[in-house]
Amino acid sequence: MPQHLDSPQLSLPRYLTRLASALVLITASQVSIAQHGTTTGDWDAYGADTGSTKYTALDQIDADNVNELEIVWRRPALAQFYRDLNPEQRFTSNWNGTPVVKNGMAYVSNGIGLVEAFDPATGETLWVQEPVGGVDGLPGASTRGPAYWSDGEDQRILVQRGTYLYALDARTGEAISSFGEDGRVDLQLIPLEFERFRWGGVPMVVRDVVIIGQAMTDTFNTREAPRGDINAFDVRTGELRWTYHTIPQEGEFGTDTWQDRSWSYTGHAPVWALFSADEELGLVYMPISSSTNDMYGGHRLGDNLFSQSLVAVNAETGERVWHYQLVHHGLWDYDPPAAPILMDLTVDGEEIKAVAQITKQAFTYVFDRETGVPVWDIEERPVPQSTVPGEVTSPTQPFPTKPAPFDLQGATVDNLIDFTPELRAEAIEIVSDYVMGPLFTPPSVRVEGGTQGTIQLPGSQGGADVQGAAFDPETGYLYIPSISSAFIADLLPGDPDTTDLAYIKGARRWIAGPQGLPLFKPPYGRITAIDMNTGEHVWMVPNGEGPTDNPAIAHLNLGKLGVPGRPSPLLTKTLFFLGEGLTNPGRNGRIPPDMPLEIATNSGGPMFRAYNKQDGSIEWEIELPAGTSNAPISYMHEGKQYLVVAIGDREHSPELLAFALPD
Repeated sequence: MPQHLDSPQLSLPRYLTRLASALVLITASQVSIAQHGTTTGDWDAYGADTGSTKYTALDQIDADNVNELEIVWRRPALAQFYRDLNPEQRFTSNWNGTPVVKNGMAYVSNGIGLVEAFDPATGETLWVQEPVGGVDGLPGASTRGPAYWSDGEDQRILVQRGTYLYALDARTGEAISSFGEDGRVDLQLIPLEFERFRWGGVPMVVRDVVIIGQAMTDTFNTREAPRGDINAFDVRTGELRWTYHTIPQEGEFGTDTWQDRSWSYTGHAPVWALFSADEELGLVYMPISSSTNDMYGGHRLGDNLFSQSLVAVNAETGERVWHYQLVHHGLWDYDPPAAPILMDLTVDGEEIKAVAQITKQAFTYVFDRETGVPVWDIEERPVPQSTVPGEVTSPTQPFPTKPAPFDLQGATVDNLIDFTPELRAEAIEIVSDYVMGPLFTPPSVRVEGGTQGTIQLPGSQGGADVQGAAFDPETGYLYIPSISSAFIADLLPGDPDTTDLAYIKGARRWIAGPQGLPLFKPPYGRITAIDMNTGEHVWMVPNGEGPTDNPAIAHLNLGKLGVPGRPSPLLTKTLFFLGEGLTNPGRNGRIPPDMPLEIATNSGGPMFRAYNKQDGSIEWEIELPAGTSNAPISYMHEGKQYLVVAIGDREHSPELLAFALPD
């Protein structure tokens, strides 16, 4: 029987996290809409809905006519207004802004992070956010997008840019002066000498609060660092409503998981990914990442709550309702990288309001989203232990019993490529200089004349990553794009003149295999479909061609091997859409023979495809001028269904492309 998370009878955090409060703080209706996809015709939020399903029930475009799709408009990453202000203004080639479409208008954060509103039918500009300070306020970084909020007459666009959160009138783009100071709130809540606030996410608006995460450097030169606390603001006034300490402080639950009061100086553990929320339950789900140092933890012994945990809090108060730690005493950079996905399931005849968290280590953790109780058992299994002086690794890590992993796990001989006996022998020779082992083999010290670190698979970019997954509320299928890419988890002794850490991370380089091929077996990019009502895999297909032209294997006719891009998915009632990610130098989804594939992690190709949702077969594909860079969306406007995706690279200026069926 579930007990309250703070129960003194359950002192071990890893068991505490499997229990939950029997009483949810907010009375909820039995039917939730946050996991049913976007409002028909609109695209309500970055992930379609606050449950991050990336799903729309639109079906005008289907398998019978998808081959007729044509580009109907294009929109650059920077509107002419800003180019006129500064014709030399620079902006990102990797534009990841995803539009929101509401009430006949579309909104996107542009290549420098300012909001532009445009006509969903033509892509023509309706209004632009004027930069504070005029031309001097132009420079900025892109974000994944804005959020929309309305209580009826009052309609607002909220966007984070740099160190500020802005509120704009959704109809005109004018700053709402009653929000914060002249329409913006300063997010620099920690002293600037520690770290400048930055984030590239999307504000999570739930009920009357807007919740903001942050991104913090991965370069840790000291064990003392600012925390990556989560802050929530009043959506009307901009007033700070609550702050959640991602590392518990004096008197708070979880400090006993930090030995020697290491909670008092350890920092970071932000939510750099995206939030999800259940509007009716009033809960927000926070994927909290790693604390200092992300590869060495001899100064922070213990399980280290709430680092690398999924935490559910009351959206209006910030009070924790339940949590589950996905990695104890993290050393692998296995941050939960994507927004949790809300889904209503029927498991063994029982209806369950669930939330699923996909991970870099290629697991899918599934919980009752009201209580935090795992839907399927999660077992604490023994894992390899660290040999690094001063390090004390957790003896076990949590392994879901269902669903099965969706990508390759473990740097083992069995997982090395074996296309030919010669390639297998060369791969074995390459790995002889490194520490090898199953999932959760700890980082190791790089020794001159000895081992050069630990080969980690999946690497720090997955498995799954920020691209997330998509869920079909009608069939219960979850579609996960992932990559197979290893890297070297190596440590070096810390220099006392520059750091108070005993060990710091080394080169963390990507490792290539023999003759320009990857070190491990394919697919190097894949799509996995899982029936979430049963926890069983339904199908898996490679995403992209891969290194099939490599002379060492070209004669084998292996078929598609996949590419390690990180594209985001889109799911409609009829089809599953996915690109290959940012274009690699080989184009066409093929890596040149002289370019080791795993050095090109994050590189995909210019192909964009529609897949059959039932078996993964390709229904349609098109070669674009560049690879896809944002999360695609689909909406209905004036009776026509549109499909919109961003593309761009160093050779092709980033832009939005809109597809539709011919009139």
